[in-house]
Amino acid sequence: MIKFGTGGFRAIIGDDFIRSNVDLLTQGLVNKMVRENVQDTTVIIGYDRRFLSDTTARWAAEVFAGNGIKSQIINYDAPTPIIMFEVKRTGAKYGMAVTASHNPAEYNGIKVFTEGGRDATELVTNDIEAEIAKITIDDVKHMPIKEALECGLVEYINPMNPYLDSILAILDQETIKKRNLRILLDPMFGVSKSSLQTVLLTCRCSVDVINDRHDALFGGKLPSPSAATLVRLRQMVVEGGYDMGIATDGDADRIGIIDSKGNFIHPNDILVLLYYYLVKYKGWKGPAVRNIATTHLMDKLAESFGEVCYEVPVGFKHISSKMDEKDAVIGGESSGGLTVRGHISGKDGIYAAALLVEMLCVINKPLTSILDEIHEQFGNFEMSEYDCKFSHEKKEELKELLFVEKKLPEFPIEVEKVSYLDGCKVYFKNGGWIICRFSGTEPLIRIFCEQSTIEEAQKITAIMREFLGL
Repeated sequence: MIKFGTGGFRAIIGDDFIRSNVDLLTQGLVNKMVRENVQDTTVIIGYDRRFLSDTTARWAAEVFAGNGIKSQIINYDAPTPIIMFEVKRTGAKYGMAVTASHNPAEYNGIKVFTEGGRDATELVTNDIEAEIAKITIDDVKHMPIKEALECGLVEYINPMNPYLDSILAILDQETIKKRNLRILLDPMFGVSKSSLQTVLLTCRCSVDVINDRHDALFGGKLPSPSAATLVRLRQMVVEGGYDMGIATDGDADRIGIIDSKGNFIHPNDILVLLYYYLVKYKGWKGPAVRNIATTHLMDKLAESFGEVCYEVPVGFKHISSKMDEKDAVIGGESSGGLTVRGHISGKDGIYAAALLVEMLCVINKPLTSILDEIHEQFGNFEMSEYDCKFSHEKKEELKELLFVEKKLPEFPIEVEKVSYLDGCKVYFKNGGWIICRFSGTEPLIRIFCEQSTIEEAQKITAIMREFLGL
């Protein structure tokens, strides 16, 4: 089965992530390109540090070459944002990243990008799936990589410099240089070290790095920056007297931040901080975009600026599309991915981290102090999160209960409305909310609940869990 979820095609290695499926997916994209008469354009391919990622990039290039389509492969394990940037910079019609992002180590996957360096929309991925359905493995054309290199249908490239220059051109380097920040970087065994360290060193920050070796098992942990996975970073930031700890997920499109006192700054708060900084301190104007499972504090903040915060389904393609439509300043999600107007139209943990460093230097206050100012003005917003794996039978049972029968538990808070835009989201009259939705990248059901206290959020989450039998 080749099905695209919210973050591309992802599957367990040796199960559905196998060469035949990579070949079919690539041939499906080739057939779409031929139908669109763009087969004379070059496809940009990149890969992360996961098992088989570099090999998979070559498999895809061999299929493109077998069909007479040129591809350029980034010649090192590259952050996904660099791949997207290169698609945008070169005017390529399509790009491809071999990555499963923050998924467990047994997964790998493929993200497809379209012109402008954007995540492929659902219409595009549906088209690719439709093309795949028309073919068998016997229809896939190949050209050996050596032959493809010799005839110029495959080329290796290194686009790091243009990408880094684009970020450095935006940053207030002089202000950062004056602070002499000490930063501890945790790539989580992923791909951010070279690019993010270079940006920070150029701005005269002192940078130390942990967890930077190539380990396809990610040190036995999930390569996703969270309070649970960044315990070592938190300890080392405090013990070493660092001004900030920065972590990035497996392909560097998401970030996690530790402040100087060892506090984990939740991705919701990172999004709020950056919107606050860009509008209040840099004078930008425009709305914001968040997904349906991200803090409503963004709505309060936008309203205070005379703007609107737009809500979209989960999947960054929805965020970037709405940002383009509304010329939004920033768009993001509670899992740590965000983008800012004027850069790429996708998540970029490297750029986001650099902006946070700039913000710390310009405002010259601890991150938690800035957050306290925001909460004093707009109130507290605390989020409870719960993930649960399920069997196929349980999934069907839950789908029937939530989306067919549309049943809900009795909540101790008055309900304002219920939305089925993406999953089942209940909005309460006190301004809080709870959502249940199936993950688009893993076999999980996810529950997010936001209330004014963490105790109340956990209480409402527990009521929903009991109702669903989780």
